[in-house]
Amino acid sequence: MSEQKKKLVEAITPMHEDFTQWYTDVCLKAELVDYSSVKGCMILRPYGYAIWENITRILDGMFKATGHENVAMPMFIPESLLQKEKDHVEGFAPEVAWVTYGGSDKLEERLCVRPTSETLFCDHFSHVLHSWRDLPMKYNQWCSVVRWEKTTRPFLRSREFWWQEGHTIHETAQEAIEETEQQLNTYATLCEEHLMIPVVKGKKTDKEKFAGAVATYTIEAMMHDGKALQSGTSHYFGDSWSCAFQVQFAGRDNTLQHPHQTSWGVSTRLVGAIIMTHGDDEGLILPPAIAPYQVVIVPIAAHKPGVVEKATELANRLSGFVRTKLDASDNSPGWKFSQWEMKGVPLRLEIGPKDMEKNQCVLVRRDTREKYFVSLDELETEIPRLLNELAQNLYQRALENRQNRTWAATTMEEVKELAENNGYIKTMWCGDLACEEKMKAEVGLTSRCMPFEQEKVGDVCPCCGKPADTMVYWGKAY
Repeated sequence: MSEQKKKLVEAITPMHEDFTQWYTDVCLKAELVDYSSVKGCMILRPYGYAIWENITRILDGMFKATGHENVAMPMFIPESLLQKEKDHVEGFAPEVAWVTYGGSDKLEERLCVRPTSETLFCDHFSHVLHSWRDLPMKYNQWCSVVRWEKTTRPFLRSREFWWQEGHTIHETAQEAIEETEQQLNTYATLCEEHLMIPVVKGKKTDKEKFAGAVATYTIEAMMHDGKALQSGTSHYFGDSWSCAFQVQFAGRDNTLQHPHQTSWGVSTRLVGAIIMTHGDDEGLILPPAIAPYQVVIVPIAAHKPGVVEKATELANRLSGFVRTKLDASDNSPGWKFSQWEMKGVPLRLEIGPKDMEKNQCVLVRRDTREKYFVSLDELETEIPRLLNELAQNLYQRALENRQNRTWAATTMEEVKELAENNGYIKTMWCGDLACEEKMKAEVGLTSRCMPFEQEKVGDVCPCCGKPADTMVYWGKAY
């Protein structure tokens, strides 16, 4: 390894030494984010934003394919509007940022900077909903929100972050529940088929559910270090919100009825999930579906006649079917290799004079660093094949990590012993809040979800010894 490459690689703390510092190093060195002069807020740099942009492109297509429309709501919420749903207010009160002045004039009523937009959508629905024929209304909003977090970390927790929030109202409870489940499945598909992150789908306990929801459903992902990351949630509200906001419609029998409501969202936290699921000591490893560049072309012996021209020709050709970057800078090939490995580009294409003589190039996979000598006549078939193999390998590695870090326990002694290592611990649970709080107080674990795919790993709750029928995933989480 050249001294230049060695120095670049050493700029990232090895993950086994300090996973938290490794994560921060990757975010900064791979040029995903920069710190802002506003404490707790991050600047999404072009490369980081491009990853989020590719996620939004995929998701937006999935939303529109299921009949959802994009809208834009104000970023301010009057305090009186926020107060209409009691549980919601209490849940978000510690994180709310308030505007009290407009210019030099004190406002008659404080304005909340939106932490989420349920109240705004309910207010809007109350104005535009009239008849059952207007239903369902299925809206989505791409925006940023503000939550005054005390401890922040790029992508995972920041005082302002980017997300999408879907809000729908339906004629019947069954339709709303089906919508809630459909959107959770949409998120699972995004993670497993595009981000290559395996997830556990399940229902949150009452303690962990969204403030004001009847039920919250979640997808939970396991990071490389064994900690969980809540990666997307979908909420069913029943008709409590529409009652609080006087959202009504004339039903099929001409009686006034309240619609049933849902909301659901994912955020830039998914970028953090990609980093912590797939990355290594050299930096990012990006799934091809969301990588800003899927192939980077590095000319070898670029000073030799025809090399840069051939690399340019290949870049133009490849751009027809993959996102391609030609690095024609005057940095050394070794520096370029390290730079683009750090930035997680799935495939590197090397082309030099000897390759040109043989009508071939070298393709190098980011995940395994395997090299392939490929005929230039076969790039249209070989590059998609290698990208697909790389994506499947990322998913399989993440799945194996989860399988190796998932255990079952039947007693608190077993739970405490297993909890010395990060991972999922499966136990039965009696459903008592006191037992859930005991698990947090004594072992430092929170309930991640009650998975849809239930298993019987015992007969009693390990916290109290009472009979238990529900299996829960416990873990430490970001």
